Amino acid sequence: MKSLKTTTLALVLCAWALGCSQASFAAEEFKGSWTIATSKEPGQVRLALMHRMHGGSSHHETDWPAKSFQGVDLAARGKRDVEFSITRDAGRFDCEGYLNGGEGAGLFRFVPDAKFGKEMSALGFNGIDDEKQFAMAVHDVTLDFARQMKGEQLSGLETDTLIAFRIHDVTPQFVRELHAEGLTTTSSDAFLAFRIHGVTPAMVRDVRASGLKASDDELIAMRIHGVSPEFIAEMKSRGLKNLTVDQLVSLRIHGID
Repeated sequence: MKSLKTTTLALVLCAWALGCSQASFAAEEFKGSWTIATSKEPGQVRLALMHRMHGGSSHHETDWPAKSFQGVDLAARGKRDVEFSITRDAGRFDCEGYLNGGEGAGLFRFVPDAKFGKEMSALGFNGIDDEKQFAMAVHDVTLDFARQMKGEQLSGLETDTLIAFRIHDVTPQFVRELHAEGLTTTSSDAFLAFRIHGVTPAMVRDVRASGLKASDDELIAMRIHGVSPEFIAEMKSRGLKNLTVDQLVSLRIHGID
């Protein structure tokens, strides 16, 4: 089980690196197309960014705050040409195209912020090349987020980790809530694996209430293999009251219920 966290981070960074390598080009050439659609979340807009280079492509789609779109009324009716910008700490997306009834499409050009790399370096986050700066803009890795995560004093916290944290919503609050439930780990890899595999503060609380003492990797294994509080209670009702985490996981792996 010791390799679970390391494997998780490696897979995340490998997937991110593949996306970047498919669109590897100079900063002034970070351009592509965008689409906008309505979001189910109030105050949000579904924005997709796509760009191509050397036969490869990169695609990012998620909800963005409607207030981020400067210079355009997203609620206005009727088809119309639009120009707007989205500014983030790492740089600015200059967009043009059309909107019609809250949906639309067009082209974008990314303008990196010249100070961002130096400011991140001052916080201890180095190695920010053109590709990473573009990714940090897309995923909204801000200077404030970097400061907050650094304040949690996590080990292994690097530039790539910040990007992975934003992709998978690892926040300072998430770290503090898990620590409040008794976890003592400071590993960045562990918190990323917790979020990806669904280890929540509520789950940790339930596991401890069942009388089990589970390590970081054991908590992840329990989530992967479906060892829930209900399953633990069911095993106890069958007379299996002193099972270890490894034994419970083995029961699940082999389909014993």
